[in-house]
Amino acid sequence: MTATAPVRRSWLLPTLSGYRRTSLGPDILAGLSAGAVVIPQAMAYATIANLPVQAGLYSCIVPMLVYALLGGSRAMSVSTTSTIATLTATTLVSVGVVANSNDIPSDLVTLTLLVGVILLLARLLRLGSLVEIINRPTLVGIQVGVGATVAVGQLPKLLGESDEPTGSGFIRSLLAVVHAIPGANVTTVVLSVCSVAALFLVKRFLPKVPGPLLVVAVSIVLVALGVFSGAGVKLIPAVAQGFPLPVLPSFDHVLGLLPGAFAIAVMAFLESTAVARGIREPGETAIDSNQELLATAAANVIGGFYQTLPAAGGFSQSAVNKGAGARSQLAGLVTVVLAVIVGLFLGPVLSLLPQATLASLVFVAVFGLIDVGALRRLWRISRRDFWIAMVTTAIGLTAGLLVAVAAGVVLTLILVLAALNKPRIGVTDAVDGDLTVTLLGPLYTANVLSTEQAVLALAETMPDLRVLTLDAARLQEVSVTILDTFEDLDRELAGRGVELRFAALPASARAVAERTQWFRSLVEAGRVLS
Repeated sequence: MTATAPVRRSWLLPTLSGYRRTSLGPDILAGLSAGAVVIPQAMAYATIANLPVQAGLYSCIVPMLVYALLGGSRAMSVSTTSTIATLTATTLVSVGVVANSNDIPSDLVTLTLLVGVILLLARLLRLGSLVEIINRPTLVGIQVGVGATVAVGQLPKLLGESDEPTGSGFIRSLLAVVHAIPGANVTTVVLSVCSVAALFLVKRFLPKVPGPLLVVAVSIVLVALGVFSGAGVKLIPAVAQGFPLPVLPSFDHVLGLLPGAFAIAVMAFLESTAVARGIREPGETAIDSNQELLATAAANVIGGFYQTLPAAGGFSQSAVNKGAGARSQLAGLVTVVLAVIVGLFLGPVLSLLPQATLASLVFVAVFGLIDVGALRRLWRISRRDFWIAMVTTAIGLTAGLLVAVAAGVVLTLILVLAALNKPRIGVTDAVDGDLTVTLLGPLYTANVLSTEQAVLALAETMPDLRVLTLDAARLQEVSVTILDTFEDLDRELAGRGVELRFAALPASARAVAERTQWFRSLVEAGRVLS
């Protein structure tokens, strides 16, 4: 039989490779269905940071278009997410940028560009797999912190009062709720309760109906009919009509924005990769982390100039896209066209939207981030993982979400180093003064010393030991640190009257080891076995 060479994907529009005309109808329907969810949802997410709703609308155009051209997931819908919007709010507030007007601050352009540049550098350095070491408990903790912070931050709007920006943190948002309760607007509260209830009920009993679009449409109709006239129901600021035009970034707060940009870049890539892999069907081309890094980076770099929020793949909108039958990123292009139509022609209509309705969309969307089921599962399987999630959540609610992401990354690295530090050896033969010890995994600077100590501890248990053979078949690479440790092990064993031998050392590691005088002396003495 002749081996068939693997089919290489095109770098441009990879999901349209081998496209079939029969997929056109499902893709158009999926794009319209996803747009009905993602457009009002993205506009709502923009309000998390007190940004104009058109910033969310623009995030449904440029980033989604760029990802459709470069991304490898057939059904993922890319705009912004509640987690990214919250981190954006926190970052902007941390440098003193609080947008309350209808103008998008140029610092948002800077932040989105920085996120894109960081992701692009990660792609150039092929760090896709490195970012993915952040463990599940840490992500659960960050998401719970985001969900609680944003949900509390929306309560004053649901009551019809002004509030602190979400980026001010959980504690200040909670205080804003307490201050808002005495002055709550009854009509707004009723509208909020009905909107939240409708969103939950539609999601539960009519999952194929675009709940966000339905609630937005009904609210706009009620305002247009004058139902809330004179009742004190606040509307969103006027929505600017038109297509986003390129804008230059501001350089006033670049250094202050960098920590937040790193946190957003990490979460954007993690969310996008998790969604892409979660919705991938068996038989589809595997998701390439580095390709996703490039696509997400480009979506942010190009989108940044067009005043978008930092972009990432969203689970809810992608689930709608996939559930409606999306076969390729042509569905994403359909959503882009729909968003352009909304921006060009429906600005005056959207300006009739009550602020409480948008807050209801955000509240319901982030409520799902408080994943009690995931916490219960962690408690049942691993108490250590449960407490990692809880500590990360506590940091997010008290010290802030940026600190929580940083702490989560550091905590993950500590756990990785702790795992690497454990010696992995096994005894395969121990008879007549001979002991054979097998290295069950590779050696690193982090675990080579503990491995040496474990081998010496084994030698201590055999008073009549004369020869200790180290089976190094799995040691494909060695470093100076590892070789120095082996030489020290040889010296320690020799002092106890034990001869150290090496067996099955791979050629790649042996070639490096033979550059040392010590190892060459072992070879000459016949102590290195094939």
